[in-house]
Amino acid sequence: MKDLEGKRALVTGAGRGIGKAIAHGFAGAGMKVAITGRKLETLEPVAESLRSQGSEVLPVVCHNGREEDRENLVDLLIKAWGGIDVLVNNAATNPVMTPLAETGLEAWDKIHSVNVTGPLSLVQKIAPGMVRQGTGSIINIASVAGIEPAPGLGAHSVSKAALIMMTKVLARELGGKGIRCNAIAPGLIETRFSAALIESKSHYEHFIRNVPLGRHGQSEEIVGAALFLASQASSYMTGQVLVIDGGGRV
Repeated sequence: MKDLEGKRALVTGAGRGIGKAIAHGFAGAGMKVAITGRKLETLEPVAESLRSQGSEVLPVVCHNGREEDRENLVDLLIKAWGGIDVLVNNAATNPVMTPLAETGLEAWDKIHSVNVTGPLSLVQKIAPGMVRQGTGSIINIASVAGIEPAPGLGAHSVSKAALIMMTKVLARELGGKGIRCNAIAPGLIETRFSAALIESKSHYEHFIRNVPLGRHGQSEEIVGAALFLASQASSYMTGQVLVIDGGGRV
């Protein structure tokens, strides 16, 4: 994947978990990496670690649910690098674990502002530059919960289903302009985000009982797919969802 060397990537929600692991994978491939998160104190250690790999890194504080933050982010990226070659929409939130019919609209709006509106807004701001250069890769980090409902994660499941459909729509709309759009749908991955699911015996058993590998995954196990989708190794692939869940959907 030497074609990634020198390419410019944006990974949202890269202060920890899957986003952090993907950022490290990109840095290892020789890419310039911009990382976002809500707190600078979380981003700076990640940035220093990426720089130790020889990567040019741009840490930017950005709440993915706020339009003014997204506008500032893209302005900084254009001023610093002129644009982006690879966009990874990873930032997500899920503040509640309740049945969908009992989910408050405030929580619903928060989930969708970060998980759906945020990625779309970034695409709308970054895609024009990709169109001008005639190439680009958009990678949306979805979830198996967007394919099959997850117990207690109703609003989250709906938001990830929307992100998957967004991926397919963008693939059709942007494919003729040289831009590919694919998604990764992880199963249960050990992150701070999923801690409540792993610590809950009933939820954990629901996720694991049909997983042939018999375990949950690690963030590093998502990196290979992100590198593949970012590079020309996947040049004839768009609108697809790569499921990485230990075989749970076999």
